[in-house]
Amino acid sequence: MSDVLNLNVEEIFASKVFTFGKMKERLPKSVYREVRRVMDHGGELSLAAADVIAKAMKDWAVENGATHYTHWFQPLTGITAEKHDAFVTHPDEDGKMIMEFSGKELIKGEPDASSFPSGGLRATFEARGYTAWDITSPAFLKEDATGVILCIPTAFCSYTGEALDKKTPLLRSMEAISQQALRIVRLFGNTEATKVVASVGAEQEYFLVDREKYLQREDLIFAGRTLFGAPAPKGQELEDHYFGTIRERVGAYMKDLNIELWKLGVTARTQHNEVAPAQHELAPVYESANIAVDHNQLVMETMKKVAGRHGLTCLLHEKPFAGVNGSGKHNNWSLGTDNGVNMLDPGDTPNANIQFLLVLACILKAVDTHGDLLRQSASDVGNDHRLGANEAPPAIISVFLGEQLEDVVKQLVETGEAAHCLEGGKLETGVSTLPELEKDATDRNRTSPFAFTGNKFEFRMVGSADSIASPNTTLNAIVAEAFCEAADLLEQADDFELAVHDLIKEYMTKHQRIIFNGDGYSDEWVAEAARRGLPNIKSMVEAAETLTTEKAVKLFEKFGIFTKVELESREEIIYEIYAKTINIEALTMINMAGKKYIPAVIKYTKSLADAVISVRGAGADASVQEELLQDVSKRLAAAKAALSKLEKASVQAGKIHNIKEQAFYYKDMVKTAMEELRTPIDELEMIVDKAMWPVPSYGELTFEV
Repeated sequence: MSDVLNLNVEEIFASKVFTFGKMKERLPKSVYREVRRVMDHGGELSLAAADVIAKAMKDWAVENGATHYTHWFQPLTGITAEKHDAFVTHPDEDGKMIMEFSGKELIKGEPDASSFPSGGLRATFEARGYTAWDITSPAFLKEDATGVILCIPTAFCSYTGEALDKKTPLLRSMEAISQQALRIVRLFGNTEATKVVASVGAEQEYFLVDREKYLQREDLIFAGRTLFGAPAPKGQELEDHYFGTIRERVGAYMKDLNIELWKLGVTARTQHNEVAPAQHELAPVYESANIAVDHNQLVMETMKKVAGRHGLTCLLHEKPFAGVNGSGKHNNWSLGTDNGVNMLDPGDTPNANIQFLLVLACILKAVDTHGDLLRQSASDVGNDHRLGANEAPPAIISVFLGEQLEDVVKQLVETGEAAHCLEGGKLETGVSTLPELEKDATDRNRTSPFAFTGNKFEFRMVGSADSIASPNTTLNAIVAEAFCEAADLLEQADDFELAVHDLIKEYMTKHQRIIFNGDGYSDEWVAEAARRGLPNIKSMVEAAETLTTEKAVKLFEKFGIFTKVELESREEIIYEIYAKTINIEALTMINMAGKKYIPAVIKYTKSLADAVISVRGAGADASVQEELLQDVSKRLAAAKAALSKLEKASVQAGKIHNIKEQAFYYKDMVKTAMEELRTPIDELEMIVDKAMWPVPSYGELTFEV
């Protein structure tokens, strides 16, 4: 308790980050100004300035115990990568070791690029790749059993210049949205803004389980989710876990997690229990998109690391347990100028806020035009288990605006003018001692994949284990295109006021089909969406080809975010990741069924058979034992047959050489065989003597934390 009382959050916050404040203290004024100029307006640092920065950064790191540095980057695996180099150089003539770090080493690194996914961009024997310092994201210190490491956020590209990472396209998209959004605000007289920043806050859901129990489950170890498992007697039916009292063990974990994240400059703010048992959530404050991406990777990594200290394991898979809610992360996205204007703030009278209405109309156009790409950006293997499963948004992209904005749009579409807007009013509780509360004009909709929530859009489809880089790259790109097309027209207009009103009405009329404020979980919406012509892309592999349509290539190449070759490589990587992931899951199921479940059930049937013989021999009625034996034997036979089918399907999948065909075979055939094997095994778990069952149950995993 004394540690908690003595904790000074302001003092520890960003203590492991090379912040602006530390730069200001340690750099000459001219160098500091050069850093800020490059960060704010682009350009390159001089090598002389880079040398000064590198020395200051190294000195700070060494003072804090660092012995190594790394270019920390985000390859197309979806996680981070690092190669550690010591600051040491050749000893001097007196044998004394000198710690050095040059500007060249700060700016550029050369990790081996041969073993990262490249989608055919690089052959295995072509090993060279480069990392380049992202000056807009601060360096930080990581401390663990390895020691203290200076981590320098970087982009990663191939020897031939193609982006091999998540960050490079994101940075390109941020420049694109800034340039095009500036054109919009200039139209409305804002001459002071010099850039527009996409800001993101990524809520992170996760599960915690006891580590000893985790280590008894090969499916959790190899696949990150339970491939078998009968439901516990109690799940989330009573809704008592959501926002419930946090258990002591979990609370201790959350406290340590917050401290570690605050030291890294991550603004972890909100923590609570989520819907499913053993499920929780952490939410940070908003920050620029590329820093939010970096910080979300640190959040996931730190969650796992801190869990180990508490004898826990953090599960980030989108669906670790069948039958209860899986995990996602809500990607809250907004746009703001560097002179303090939130472009998504409707103000008190959104019907009269013409700039906001134009921005809104452009976003509706962007999402309607490129709903398939937005859906793809939230695709990963685990997310296929969530989307459209009445626990997360449907796989159909739509936009929720709420009653107030929907009414404004309706007026504009029908009459060309929005004469009024709905007011929020006061909330009356009927209790005299409670204060009057200002009531928002609009409720929220948790079933919408893309919902307006006051001054931002919440993209709710993103999977819990996935990087948020791709969703934000796509969001920035599609909105940049809509802004660009609007600005092209309006900048040439003779009568701006008339032109902007006409354009808002045109966009809202043409793209109103994307607006849906109802229940996204309902079957009626699926049918209605089909009538509207909205795509319903149900899986990761079906979404992959949206990256290489003529429409997508034109969009991304227009703003220099992806080349056609880079898009083709990413489509191939998606198929490859999907096939490899399902293959690992299938092999894990085969191993567990063949070596654990079936032997355990055979042992149980023998005990039942012995019981039948013993009871009969004693002259008593053995019908219960006989019936149970028949029941178990029937399901055991079904499990063995399903196991054989899965083994054959897995072998057949390995013979397919076309990666797209192989991925679809895994989806259509191997996954089906996996489900067929799971069914009898899960049924047997409900029957077999618990003492003989070889792995911890759902109840033990989710309630005994």
